[in-house]
Amino acid sequence: MLRQTIRATLCLATLAAMCPCAFPQTAPADASAANAPAPSQAPVLDQSTVPLPAYTSLAAQIGELLADPAVARDHWGILVTNLDGATIYALNEAQLFQPASNAKLFTTAAAMALLGPDQRFTTRIEYGYRGDKPKTVHGDITLIGAGDANLSDRELPYRSPANAKTPPTAPTAQELVQANQEAQIGGVSAFPPNEPLRYLTDFADQIAKAGVKHITGNIVGDDTVFPWEPYPEDWSIDDAVWGYGAPISGLTVNDNQVPVTVTPGKKPGSVPAVKWPDGIPAYYQLETSDLFTGPQQSTSHLEFDREIGSKVLHIIGIIAAGSEPDTEQIAIADPAEFAAVALKQMLEERGIKVDGVARAKHRIVVQSPGFLVESREPLPNLPTAINANLSKILTGMASCQDACPVMLQRVSPPVEEDIVLTNKVSQNLHAELLLHHLGKIYGEQYAGGDGGVDGSTAEGARVVRQFLIHAGLQPDDFVFYDGSGLSTHDLVTPRATARLLQFATTQPWFPAWKASLPVGGEDGTLGSRFDKPPLKDHLFAKTGTLGEARALSGYLDAASGRTVIFSIFVGNHLPNTSDDRIVMDKIVAAIAAAE
Repeated sequence: MLRQTIRATLCLATLAAMCPCAFPQTAPADASAANAPAPSQAPVLDQSTVPLPAYTSLAAQIGELLADPAVARDHWGILVTNLDGATIYALNEAQLFQPASNAKLFTTAAAMALLGPDQRFTTRIEYGYRGDKPKTVHGDITLIGAGDANLSDRELPYRSPANAKTPPTAPTAQELVQANQEAQIGGVSAFPPNEPLRYLTDFADQIAKAGVKHITGNIVGDDTVFPWEPYPEDWSIDDAVWGYGAPISGLTVNDNQVPVTVTPGKKPGSVPAVKWPDGIPAYYQLETSDLFTGPQQSTSHLEFDREIGSKVLHIIGIIAAGSEPDTEQIAIADPAEFAAVALKQMLEERGIKVDGVARAKHRIVVQSPGFLVESREPLPNLPTAINANLSKILTGMASCQDACPVMLQRVSPPVEEDIVLTNKVSQNLHAELLLHHLGKIYGEQYAGGDGGVDGSTAEGARVVRQFLIHAGLQPDDFVFYDGSGLSTHDLVTPRATARLLQFATTQPWFPAWKASLPVGGEDGTLGSRFDKPPLKDHLFAKTGTLGEARALSGYLDAASGRTVIFSIFVGNHLPNTSDDRIVMDKIVAAIAAAE
């Protein structure tokens, strides 16, 4: 459970970024477990690529690396296999580690298999009939979320940084036809402008163009497609203030976050400027009475603090004079309410009178058997492939005979495009929404009565668990409390991870799923790692970092020309060090060279 205060600290002199990826925890590495002789001298660790000495075996190379005093006390788990699953090298492969963002491998694989790459979700607006004189909506206007993760200014499909430097190509005739068909269905423009709230802007424009001048009711943000469970179990209280720990909602706008910028004053002692972004409603009141400009070249130290349930965001600390402005993504506490507030403001800016208020509509789960009980309940009838009726379930609109509400809608990009984004940049919220979709559709259909918990985190974890058992994973080799890996309760073995990677190679969705993984030296969270031959463009893997845990698992093109599967976890490394990451990368290089 979250404590009553959310406080996060940012030391700008030492933290360039905050990354919610994760790694496991461990005890001292045992070289004998890898059949490796004790080394006479440990290799030097640095950021450069150091040639490995000649060894008689891969086990000896890895043993030498893990025996270095800088990482010897860490807990390591490693498994390397052929594509058919045959073991090449193993160390602690059956022990449990924190997966961090390696958890996204399991969530996105289940989503590819059970939701399907082409699945879309439909966000809509509904309101009652209005008379022509006056043009009044009698009642509420309701914005109904469908779990679309991409109601933002982000352009999909994802483009690697190298490709993003050039403007996107013009849409093909087929793409234009498809976009225009979707626009006609939903009344939404095919290629709206780049702004964070562009889809809400489009909805407001359509309502205004319909001639509405007066709304007697409220503007409602409805996220009841999923239960209101903003934070999975054991998410850190410190994460909840930042965009990467944004709450989960069936009505998600701009990743449920907003950028707040702190600019130092012109001289020490002056008051810094704090700016909420233009065009976005001021959801929080900014309290900056304890914020100061420090001396030039001094250490900047900022804290962002918010009481649970409060809309006052305290920004405390010092930002050095002459330093660059600092922009942080801050999570929105109630995304559905925020969407309603934004839509109400947009309607009023268009001259429409709104008598009511902006409010959220949540679905609260009042009875639940408990997370572990619910998530581990078997679903033996869960299909191993996509349900043929799934598309109709997720995108169908209810039919009516009389007094049908006015309906506007926005159709999401396909699941495949969202999974590429989720894995490439390790987007936590998007992984959680995929988990909820799995729980909504498959938990509801195959649980034999949902009791109101369909779409919950536990139901999603239940579906993923059954999918993984179908895929051949040992039931006690994994425990997931969320879909992103941000929960410190998550546990997984290297053996389970390698088995998932091997199973995926046998599935029709494998090429698209593999393409969603970061590529060494190319894009996503591996854009700056493995950026030199022979590993550049030959490593396809998911990263993970969380506290004192780190992970890297995926596919590697070896020197022999064949592809191998690897999963590397490390836990209990010393804080604020990167020695474990350096050794991890050297292990990958050793695998590539040896195989």
